[in-house]
Amino acid sequence: MLKIRKTNCAGFFRRSLNYALLVILLFLAPIPPAHAVDVENLFSVEVTLDDEAEDPRDAAYKTALIEVLTRVSGSALSTNEEAIDELFPVPSAYVTQFRLGAEGTLRISFDGEAIETVLRNAGQMVWGRDRPLTLIWLAVDWGQGEREIIAAGEPHRTMQQSRSIDRNRLLRKRVLEIAEKRGLPLFFPLLDTTDLQSVTFSDIWGGFDERIIEASERYEANSILIGRIRPESNQRNRWSYFFGGEGRVWTGPSEMIVAQIADLLAAEFAVGGNAPLEEVALNISGVDTIDAFGSIQKLLAAISLIEGFRISEVTGDTVTYQVEMRGGAERLRRALQLAGLLEQADLNASGDPESPSALEFFFNL
Repeated sequence: MLKIRKTNCAGFFRRSLNYALLVILLFLAPIPPAHAVDVENLFSVEVTLDDEAEDPRDAAYKTALIEVLTRVSGSALSTNEEAIDELFPVPSAYVTQFRLGAEGTLRISFDGEAIETVLRNAGQMVWGRDRPLTLIWLAVDWGQGEREIIAAGEPHRTMQQSRSIDRNRLLRKRVLEIAEKRGLPLFFPLLDTTDLQSVTFSDIWGGFDERIIEASERYEANSILIGRIRPESNQRNRWSYFFGGEGRVWTGPSEMIVAQIADLLAAEFAVGGNAPLEEVALNISGVDTIDAFGSIQKLLAAISLIEGFRISEVTGDTVTYQVEMRGGAERLRRALQLAGLLEQADLNASGDPESPSALEFFFNL
């Protein structure tokens, strides 16, 4: 659990805010709308019971553990059975709850904190719960002139179009299940009037990605995936992916694409357990109310990269934090951008490598 280290804040509160009131409201301040998503059930998996296994339940535990490790540490570890056996010789020891599901499945929940501790102690990568949110625009050519964009729900259809509802739902469900297996937060557009005035099937199919990106702004997603598929064709599915100001073009089945995105994001945000603990200076301006201060505290506490933080100085509406984390300043910068803070130019940059300047952000939530 994250521990916030206290410091001598007397000077800080004399110059800015009343200490007693601030401490009270710290826990009452609303959590700011974050752009990243805190993935729930990251350590819960539903797997099929193999009745032919010597011990079906133990076999299910190991299968489920491998899926969890794929989510939190990536495919490199989850495909290394020897390493898994060495790190987790008794998977059942990490099971906190299990229950029978429908059609011969077992729903298993693991002790996430214990698993992360084992991974960190072994120097393995760990990707926390706060993850980028991906918006997917998926254009489907069903053949015989039937084309549509997959929506988050069931858009209005005529009687002639109603037959596509089931296959639309099944395709959407399949893509979401694939994303869930990798712990990748992914959602479809509403396809309401606003969307339909901005995006057409032809825009997606024709590769007019700039129009799609512009229409995506309302959703405040961290990354955008655009797909063009023909389920009944041998033609390879085409995908465009945009994240961090970069675009990528891929072909292949949705399973492979989702895995590529998950691996790419894990490489950006996961941190190795053997990474040294570092202290990074962080200046956040625009902190001019008690609510803003409380929101900043909660935002920093929710970032999994951060292991501790303390206030070192306050000047006007700028609060300076000393942040303890693994992964370095660049990782922290990306995590703060992901959380929705606005990065500013470093006004104190001296160019002296012996005196690295602080990260500069503005609270705009």
